[in-house]
Amino acid sequence: MANALDSPHSGQVSSFEVQDENRILRRWTPILLRTILIIATIILVIGVGLMAAQTGGAYVSRYRAIQAGKVYAREPWGDLFRQTIGGDPHAIVTTGLMVLTLVPLARVAFCFLLFIRERDWIYVLFTAYVLAGLVFGIVLGRVG
Repeated sequence: MANALDSPHSGQVSSFEVQDENRILRRWTPILLRTILIIATIILVIGVGLMAAQTGGAYVSRYRAIQAGKVYAREPWGDLFRQTIGGDPHAIVTTGLMVLTLVPLARVAFCFLLFIRERDWIYVLFTAYVLAGLVFGIVLGRVG
């Protein structure tokens, strides 16, 4: 006689499926996070290398201008990415930092989806709160 949990028509998940999902989760989460981290590191190294090779004292003069009260306007996202593709060291470093920001954001979003799937509503609530805080922090950091 077959076990009700193993029946594909019972509407319930078998223990083998849960173990397989947990294995996939444990395997792909670190791969995803490491991949984002490696990409961000590569972008940052390229940006810092170009900065050292091309701009020399540009950042010192920019820092002194900010100290003197001259504030630079924020650039639209599209301009930032066009400048990154064009090889501007400041834009490349900024893009690298933005990609690096995705590491904690991806981890929390991944946990959020996992808790929804497991129907663990307390953790869904707490994780949603943390995820909202991260997203608002990124948006407010860009706006303000």
